[in-house]
Amino acid sequence: MEELLYKEETFKIIGLCMEVHRELGKGHDEVIYKDSLEIEFSRNGIAFAREKEYKITYKGVILPHKYFADFVAEEKVLLEAKALEKLTDSHVRQVLNYLAASKLKLGLLVNFGFDSLEWRRVVL
Repeated sequence: MEELLYKEETFKIIGLCMEVHRELGKGHDEVIYKDSLEIEFSRNGIAFAREKEYKITYKGVILPHKYFADFVAEEKVLLEAKALEKLTDSHVRQVLNYLAASKLKLGLLVNFGFDSLEWRRVVL
């Protein structure tokens, strides 16, 4: 059986997301969950960048619009946080686009907007 990519890191990140969801519950704006994750990451020694910018190039020209990943943890796991009733395929495609732009291999799509935390691993 193949080992999961960044298993320990993702286990810890998802655990912290669960802690935020346990504490806040559903119904808040996305930014509230992101602010709370920032606190949890800092308190638990996870190196991270928030709203990390990625430039997009088209035929050698850098486009004026950019992608902003909600978080990049430990310089290897991209995390996209949502506060929705349901995740859709378009959210997965968004993470795949962010992964392609960032050259990272693993993304976590996390939804705080439901009764229990919903999350998906997205591998490029």
